[in-house]
Amino acid sequence: MKYWKGCEKMITSTANAKVKYLVNLRKKKKLRDDEKIFMTEGIRMFREIPVQRLREVYVSETFFRNEKDVMNQVLGGSEITPEILSDHVYTYVSDTKTPQGVLCLVAREEYEWRRMLEEPCPFLMVLDNLQDPGNLGTIIRTAEAAGVTGILLSHDSVDIYNPKTIRSTMGSVYRMPFCYVEDIAETVDRLKDAGIVVYAAHLEGQNPYEEEDYRKPCAFLIGNEGNGLRDAVAEKADTYIRIPMKGQVESLNAAVAASVLMFETARQRRCEMFDFQRKV
Repeated sequence: MKYWKGCEKMITSTANAKVKYLVNLRKKKKLRDDEKIFMTEGIRMFREIPVQRLREVYVSETFFRNEKDVMNQVLGGSEITPEILSDHVYTYVSDTKTPQGVLCLVAREEYEWRRMLEEPCPFLMVLDNLQDPGNLGTIIRTAEAAGVTGILLSHDSVDIYNPKTIRSTMGSVYRMPFCYVEDIAETVDRLKDAGIVVYAAHLEGQNPYEEEDYRKPCAFLIGNEGNGLRDAVAEKADTYIRIPMKGQVESLNAAVAASVLMFETARQRRCEMFDFQRKV
């Protein structure tokens, strides 16, 4: 087991400069942007972290005492030494009500949306002015599970590096390609130029979503939680689709609607692969 040399000292004051930096990083998007890093919390996020992108690790006194095996598993082959915070200081820094005791600073991965089109059969989610951190995090995690090849976001969407968003991704933020674009409507035009069929989840959709063929390169437009897609974005779609619903429900939560569409696409593509393998 690796001996964590240099960990004998512990930060015990909330006035410490490193503590103030962590609090500011958690609260201020501009600082995160300037530093090109983001903050993650929790054992699962710690276990799944790409070590080559890991910059700093902070642990609570209790975590350091009880979870040396976990630290060795993740950090054993690296040069990173965790910084210990007393339990009350860690709680002060943390963004969660019940902190698990480990916090990491991670370098951002920069993606270019045009590279997403290089996949054999692109499958994209296009998010227009999404505002809820939990919705975005859920979409990112579901996208990984459904085989989405990339996520595009309008520049005015919620910050993907918001700690609540990061926490909701449950690690998928490390692996799912995404990027913000300045003009989402113009970018959708470029997708169409590249042969991507664009669908809009829309209340005016005439076609039930399950009747469309998503085995070809495709993208789905998902709008703001309260107002839906902006007209300038929705009108770029090739087809409006709807999710049939019973009762008096008019629309679904953005993340739920996106999940329905993502897994229908995954189902169709899985069935196509099964048919191909059976024929071979």
